[in-house]
Amino acid sequence: MGHDHDHAPAGAEDHRKRLAIAFAITASILVAEAIGAILTGSLALLVDTAHMLTDAGGLLLALFAATLTLRPASPQRTWGYRRAEVLAALAQSAVLLAVGIYVLVEGVQRLFDPPDIPTTELVIFGVIGLVGNIASLLVLSSKRSANFNLRAAFLEVLNDALGSVAVIVAAIVIATTGWQQADAVAGLLIGALIVPRALKLLRETITVLLEATPPGLDLDKVRSHLLGVEHVREVHDLHASLIATGLPILSAHVVVDEGCFNDGHAGRILDQLQECVATHFDVPVEHSTFQVEPADHRDHEHPSHV
Repeated sequence: MGHDHDHAPAGAEDHRKRLAIAFAITASILVAEAIGAILTGSLALLVDTAHMLTDAGGLLLALFAATLTLRPASPQRTWGYRRAEVLAALAQSAVLLAVGIYVLVEGVQRLFDPPDIPTTELVIFGVIGLVGNIASLLVLSSKRSANFNLRAAFLEVLNDALGSVAVIVAAIVIATTGWQQADAVAGLLIGALIVPRALKLLRETITVLLEATPPGLDLDKVRSHLLGVEHVREVHDLHASLIATGLPILSAHVVVDEGCFNDGHAGRILDQLQECVATHFDVPVEHSTFQVEPADHRDHEHPSHV
């Protein structure tokens, strides 16, 4: 028993324009920094270029995922492609983590064998990268919390901006002190910024794919509150997960008084249960399914229903 929900992506906003603008800016910076990395031989700029390549690919993937999430549900894909944003964020975070680890390894090696870096060119390309990244951040910032996809894209561009700052600072240090290791230190700093954020996003997306209980939703409190509904005697087989950002789902078996099936009260109980999970908790669950059953029904259920 449950409400007849439309599983089309009604809550999925169209963020494609923002992502397309950010991708165009990032791709332009990528070309400029690739040229700069070749001309200067800078590790910081090379790493930032690799990071930009990852981000350009990530933004393109995010744009593709944003397109998929707007496709309607079908009998084969009852939630449409809402999970595409989670998969895109997972791919971005995994690649970002790989880039971060590479940066750390290469940076340590260059601390002991630093190449000569032309500082003027390094400053120029660092500024180009920073200006472009700031423009991308302005495009994405207002909607950065809308879903995993946009969060991943925003974090990547933010890391790029910080990387560009590190490149500029390294160039200034080398120009004023002659300490060539500043380039390697800047590269290590970029890596230190990348890895924690990549790990955090990777953990969050994997949690969604493992269908863990949505953060902020306490199932013990949900069970207790459902048991407070009149005529409810037991709640079991209670499950909750997250399909995509802003789309939690919940299901449960609810044992009610035998007489509720004779006087027609079971339908009213169902309305109360669904209103409870949709309005009472900090994480509202609008997609809920409850099996309202008599006490003796549990004797016929599979042992895995707990």
